[in-house]
Amino acid sequence: MTRVVLAGAYGHGRSHLENLRRLTAQGLVELAGVCDVRPVEAEWLHGLGSPAQAHPDDLAGLVERTGAEITILCTPINTHADLAVTALRAGSHLLLEKPPAASLAAFERIAAAVGETGLACQVGFQSLGSAAVPALRELIASGGLGEVRGIGVAGAWERPAEYFTRSSWSGRRRLDGQDVVDGALTNPFAHATATALAVAGAEELGSVASVELELFHANPIEADDTAAARIRLADGRAITVAVTLCATGRSEPYLIVHGSAGTARLTYTTDDLDGTVHPRANLLENLVEHVRTGAELLVPLARTGAFMEFMEAVRLAPDPLPISDGHQTLHPDRRELPGIRELTDLSAERMALFSELGTPWAAAPEPAAAPGAARG
Repeated sequence: MTRVVLAGAYGHGRSHLENLRRLTAQGLVELAGVCDVRPVEAEWLHGLGSPAQAHPDDLAGLVERTGAEITILCTPINTHADLAVTALRAGSHLLLEKPPAASLAAFERIAAAVGETGLACQVGFQSLGSAAVPALRELIASGGLGEVRGIGVAGAWERPAEYFTRSSWSGRRRLDGQDVVDGALTNPFAHATATALAVAGAEELGSVASVELELFHANPIEADDTAAARIRLADGRAITVAVTLCATGRSEPYLIVHGSAGTARLTYTTDDLDGTVHPRANLLENLVEHVRTGAELLVPLARTGAFMEFMEAVRLAPDPLPISDGHQTLHPDRRELPGIRELTDLSAERMALFSELGTPWAAAPEPAAAPGAARG
């Protein structure tokens, strides 16, 4: 069995514990260690043996003591770079949660460590493990949609007020002098942009020419909970993304490929491409297979370079603008923007930003600098 260490067991880390339980039962992995700022309760580790525990400051020691071949890193965004480099230099392959890092410079630090060590870094964009993505790319390449002019993405979820206070870094752009960039675009809906870039075949560094951003917050947070973006690719095509955490209920986010001969719709959370549901590979299983047999990684770090160019534009953008209470419906436990789901749908259909749709609370967009020149 492949020995694994999990760094970050709380929050989203619980989903990794569930996956580890499943793969342990199949005899594929052994959870050798858990690394967190607080001890992990015994019931959370049911079915996973008695893994060693350590503080994140001792991640390297934990990897070395346990002989872990893989580290799953599911910690706050602002800690990704330091802990990723630590795990790699301790001799462990890496499953790195999305977004890979809080800045392009931090991403490049991780990439340098991958190059220095020769170890693998798989990024946890689960949607990129779906067979629906290559199926859609094949449809585009075959000319089935005609000439593709762009991709529109829509996502509308609701989040209670406690979502934005669940940890010290939630809803923050910066914390204690460090970049966090925990907004709707870059964390809960990070898959939206990453999947659209994958469908467009624009994934590595240098793929993004410019980014226009409209960042807003209805909740009293630093980061965006409602936002729109237009990404201009180096080949001239465009991707628009309109997302919110202030909807009524949850609808599944999706992307529409707009072609001269038709459109195609991919609901990336369910792997549904125009009514056909495609299989999805498990990223940890794929990484284990890579370590064991040299199988090709599904989401190597390089495949997320264009997403990081987008993330860098968000990081460097002016702080999100507040949406006044007069444009909201205030509930005891959450905030709602009336009509926001329909607005994100209209954005994806027309490939338009909020301000271009006449949204009363939206300001005109400010084009961002080309990401390659916006490092720091």
